[in-house]
Amino acid sequence: MNKSELIEALAQQKDFSFKKSEEIINTIFDSMSSALEAGERIEIRGFGSFVVKDYKPYTGRNPKTGEPIKVKPKRLPFFKVGKELKEKVDG
Repeated sequence: MNKSELIEALAQQKDFSFKKSEEIINTIFDSMSSALEAGERIEIRGFGSFVVKDYKPYTGRNPKTGEPIKVKPKRLPFFKVGKELKEKVDG
């Protein structure tokens, strides 16, 4: 499912216009992005949680040449699946 399909599903299930559904979904995603940018944790009970993980610099390898390269430190979002969702997916 992509963002457009999510918007359509909301519009159909709640009898909203496509425009109204798009505003709602965009507000949710913008709020989540802002929270992660600020280093906040997002928890959606029964679904999972999002956190920002800090990764230290390390020496990697160029896959084409095998030559060592330095990888800079970085911060990336990480998703941990919730128990209920894990059980639904696993069957």
